[in-house]
Amino acid sequence: MAAIEEIINFYSRVPLFRSLNKRQLEVLAKRTLERDYAAGTAILTQGKGGEGFFVVYKGKVEIQRMRSDGTSAVVNTLGPGDFFGEMALLDDGPRTATAVAVEPTVCLVLPRWDFLAVLRDDAEMAIVILEEMAKRFRIALDSL
Repeated sequence: MAAIEEIINFYSRVPLFRSLNKRQLEVLAKRTLERDYAAGTAILTQGKGGEGFFVVYKGKVEIQRMRSDGTSAVVNTLGPGDFFGEMALLDDGPRTATAVAVEPTVCLVLPRWDFLAVLRDDAEMAIVILEEMAKRFRIALDSL
């Protein structure tokens, strides 16, 4: 597991967390789990439940979406500092895409229940993160 200071420094460069102060980053870092995935492993699967939010720490992840005709399309390729699964932070709905490790990959994971507890304790952090998520959703919608 990466040291707390290393995670804090890493999170300070992640767009969703870039506006947080060091204390807030430390709170998140302390609740972070580290997960290793072999190449070809599905990290999360479209239509299934989700445990939380993932940040690519090392490696590469493809985000794939199953089409109505049964074919799959790669909608994004992510590397260190990129994140996915953020919708699972806000609701218990099924995953909207599948994430697959393209090469050996390490993700930092914030479980939903831990993340929500942090946001309940720090309204300022909640506002900053929700603003960043709204920007990301707007960009996604504009690309359709």
